[in-house]
Amino acid sequence: MSDKVFKKIRVVGCSTVSYEKAIQAAIKKAGETLENLSWFEVVEFRGAVGSGKVLEWQATVDLAFKIR
Repeated sequence: MSDKVFKKIRVVGCSTVSYEKAIQAAIKKAGETLENLSWFEVVEFRGAVGSGKVLEWQATVDLAFKIR
């Protein structure tokens, strides 16, 4: 039997370009220290504003990795 168990962590990725880049940044950075990343779930989008324009896009992401 090959039941799977995953652990989820929550991270926030940031980008000065887009939400997509913020998500990719979160996954890339977490992947440097976590093994077996399997899926992600976007929890929240937000951003920083200054002088009437978007300065930074931020994505809160739950990342799941398979427990051995």
